[in-house]
Amino acid sequence: QVHLVESGGGLVQPGGSLSLSCAASGWIVSIRAMGWYRQTPGKQREFVTTINPDGSADYADSVKGRFTISRDNTKNTVYLQMSSLKPEDTAVYYCSAVVAATSEYSLNTYWGQGTQVTVSS
Repeated sequence: QVHLVESGGGLVQPGGSLSLSCAASGWIVSIRAMGWYRQTPGKQREFVTTINPDGSADYADSVKGRFTISRDNTKNTVYLQMSSLKPEDTAVYYCSAVVAATSEYSLNTYWGQGTQVTVSS
């Protein structure tokens, strides 16, 4: 049983900043990659950023230079610092984690419940 819980969403003005966090809990043996995806009505869920245990990260072109992902392996938590926010960043943001859990021989991807980020004046 693995659960991911996100927090930090809200309403922000264009050009503003916002930080999200996501903590994984449960019978976790180890966590590989963690990341963030986002989704708006009528569109497929899209990749935002991912981070490996060693700290290396990948970003979607649309957020490079504005978003920063980080993680705390001790706390099983991933963070997303968003700056210079634009109206087009408005979406439900979902965190994910590739997890090796108790009683699982293979790695499985788990998802958080999502948190709303709205960028508007």
